[in-house]
Amino acid sequence: MLHVDEIHKSFVTGPARLDVLRGASMTVERGEIVAIIGASGVGKSTLLHIMGGLDRPTSGTVTIDGTDVFRMTDVDRARFRNRTVGFVFQFHHLMKELTALENVMMPCLIGGMTRSDAARRGRDLLREVRLADRADHRPGELSGGEEQRAAVARALATSPLIVLADEPSGNLDRANSDELHDLLWRLRESLGQTFVIVTHDPELYGRADRVLALEGGVARPVTGE
Repeated sequence: MLHVDEIHKSFVTGPARLDVLRGASMTVERGEIVAIIGASGVGKSTLLHIMGGLDRPTSGTVTIDGTDVFRMTDVDRARFRNRTVGFVFQFHHLMKELTALENVMMPCLIGGMTRSDAARRGRDLLREVRLADRADHRPGELSGGEEQRAAVARALATSPLIVLADEPSGNLDRANSDELHDLLWRLRESLGQTFVIVTHDPELYGRADRVLALEGGVARPVTGE
């Protein structure tokens, strides 16, 4: 469902050139949970952003459900990303002035859904992540774990084919991390959701269907995790 082929990414600053990704390739099947691990600064987040079309590679291709992400115009890619890819970040990036429900509704409204349908979808998802009773609370009134569960609900708002999560539990304590991890696996079971997760947490990547280590700009399978 996701195919990443020979992704290279370089950053040039003056005379200096930094080659972060050097031919990273991977595939993800529908319904899989795949973890990406590696030392800080090796390019895990860069690779995740390229997978989701947020950043453009220097060379290489990303195909999601048969669509070549970087053969589209910027406008078409943004539309495709809105309906096809969900994102969860280490810091939830919820809009502070909006309620949990309004945050979850936002991708739906951007995608053209009516407000009433977006509200219905948002409430269904908040129920799914066990935040139905917190729908009208703003992020400042939620705990860290609740904020991140709201961010997961927002990532699912447009029923994306894949959710890309960048250190989703990296800012949470152990209890809230475990609760978030359980939620992701429950969503895989209940919705058939596909996840690619960048993480340093062995409790998280130890549960994944597959683990890939990013090292030297390429992704290699890890066994025995």
